Amino acid sequence: MSRLSSGDLQADRRYRYADDLARDRDLAAAADLLRQALELAPRWAAGWFRLGEVLEDAADAPAAADAFRNAVHCDPEDILGAGARLGRLLPDDPEARMSQGYVAKLFDQYAPRFDDHLLSALDYRGPEIIVAALREACTAAGRPMAFGLAMDLGCGTGLMAKAIRRDVAAIDGVDISAEMARRAAASGLYRRVRVADAAGAFAPSESHGDRYDLILAADVLVYMKDLNRLFIAVAQAIEPQGLFAFTVQSGDGDGPVLGQDMRYSHGPAYLRAAAAQAGLRILHLAPCVTRKDRAEDVPGHVAVLGAAGGPADDLGVDGHGG
Repeated sequence: MSRLSSGDLQADRRYRYADDLARDRDLAAAADLLRQALELAPRWAAGWFRLGEVLEDAADAPAAADAFRNAVHCDPEDILGAGARLGRLLPDDPEARMSQGYVAKLFDQYAPRFDDHLLSALDYRGPEIIVAALREACTAAGRPMAFGLAMDLGCGTGLMAKAIRRDVAAIDGVDISAEMARRAAASGLYRRVRVADAAGAFAPSESHGDRYDLILAADVLVYMKDLNRLFIAVAQAIEPQGLFAFTVQSGDGDGPVLGQDMRYSHGPAYLRAAAAQAGLRILHLAPCVTRKDRAEDVPGHVAVLGAAGGPADDLGVDGHGG
């Protein structure tokens, strides 16, 4: 049985009628039909998810949250992203998270048009911004812009590897999407490409015990609510003089906050706290714009962190030591 079908013909039929009503903005009737469908198929995650969408459109946030929560309970893998939708309504709810299943499916579907959409429609320039920040941090620390083994977290199709390849001896890639990982491996830019989530990439069973001179995460942390687990994993996997460079999205408040674009924002104070908890030092932290959304700049930050006990002093924030 497909996740998008209840396995009950009558429930599926009511779902389709409800979908038509919702598109016509008859939200009350759509919600009523979806509830009837769910009486017939109470374990149907897609039905609960659609009910949550309809109730959210109807401005009934408590009922929408209940529906999204039920969707997660029916499908713990949560490939529909009900936990993320719940997070917009109730950020502190235990089920309010962006599941790995949802992100993996999202990017499996996105992979065929990924490069064209990012570069043409969104004017994406995250890798170039990271390389520039690394050059500034290296210059300030009096060290060459040269690295041995690098790790590209959320490598996608290889855009970050293309931007940094002249500055590294070798680079590994990891992506939660099997289709993205396949395309990255086919690019020939990587020593090795694996399918894993960002923090899980450093587990002994995944990493073969490798330690990295450079760890990169371009436009990846926007799909993670809590960065503490990742930062701790990075601190354990990075060489004493290694660097960790990444971009984040910044919005209202310090974060983590899930925006209407279904991406998390993390502000400077949050990044400083997560870095300190992991034993990493901020060497560079500056505002940037990595992409556009509906032709508007999306504000963010680019950061370069160093391992605790490394040779460079803390260079401050905003890219200028202040």
